[in-house]
Amino acid sequence: MVASIANRKSEIGNSLPWFSVGRFPLYLAPMAGVSDKIFRQLCKQGGADVLVTEFVSAEGVFRRNERTREYLDFDECERPLGVQLFGGNAGHMAEAARHVIDWVRPDFIDLNFGCPVNKVVAKNGGSSLLRDCPTLAAVARAVVRAAAPLPVTAKIRIGWDDDSINAPSVARILEDLGVAAIAVHGRTRAQGYSGAADWNVIGEVVAAVDLPVIGNGDVMNAGDVARHRAETGIAGVMIGRAAMSAPWVFRQIRHELATGERLPAPSLPDRWALIQRHCLLAVEEWQNEEQAMRSMRSRLMAYSKSFPGGKLLREKFQQVSTLAKLQEIAHEHVACCAEPAVLL
Repeated sequence: MVASIANRKSEIGNSLPWFSVGRFPLYLAPMAGVSDKIFRQLCKQGGADVLVTEFVSAEGVFRRNERTREYLDFDECERPLGVQLFGGNAGHMAEAARHVIDWVRPDFIDLNFGCPVNKVVAKNGGSSLLRDCPTLAAVARAVVRAAAPLPVTAKIRIGWDDDSINAPSVARILEDLGVAAIAVHGRTRAQGYSGAADWNVIGEVVAAVDLPVIGNGDVMNAGDVARHRAETGIAGVMIGRAAMSAPWVFRQIRHELATGERLPAPSLPDRWALIQRHCLLAVEEWQNEEQAMRSMRSRLMAYSKSFPGGKLLREKFQQVSTLAKLQEIAHEHVACCAEPAVLL
């Protein structure tokens, strides 16, 4: 038994080398409408170790939908990168995994068993499978076989609701079926993104399996990471909302964990330079400045949370529709915040 566990861990270390001895990877969480190629690359430059695409519909891949294929696009600089698939049809999920591997050659396939969004759950995808373990098992088994030898990972929540918290048992099912690592978001589907993440359950998952477990939920800084790592034994962390407002958070966390010293955030002009670059890349991608800038408004709102005077900035961002206007706002904000306080 001990030998089999050691062999399993060795296999995982070979297929997912970012979990090798002494390494503790920082993942960018897959977020619909957020973790596109541009943002992933900004986070990679900001210190993220492992990236995962926005969730991709297996049905869209299976039917070779061109819009779906756009979600699979990534550049070599993003590796290691996984493509996350969602769906409840085991055969279609398996075929979609084969297509994805053939088309883009990711480093791993990730199974979405955690998304709480109604339109995903209504199609028996995401967290709906946490209350249908036979189907969850069928999907995992089919994809692991179809993807081999490429590793398959999974992301789950701690359960459907407070009365059905089953993450440890789900994790054991996935481990038995050959899933190589599991990310656990510490909320139920019923919670959505409200309330506090339950890291006690994440710790129970770590104790239940011999696979690397990545913890996710309310991770904002190095202190959170160090505490959760010590208390649960997680093998890595996944960061979502904190990265939305500060893509450089990964580098800050890594530096503090390694040295014990807090790394300051980039200067205000440097943060504005990153935001303007993000918007410029979006405009180049869309080939339509107004549409691109409108699409970026929610992203600008998230960035404003790390800025002084964020409330006023958010009011301005609601109207921004050109790069020139954004530059004007940036110049005014930097000048205003750089002015010394006047003592009266």
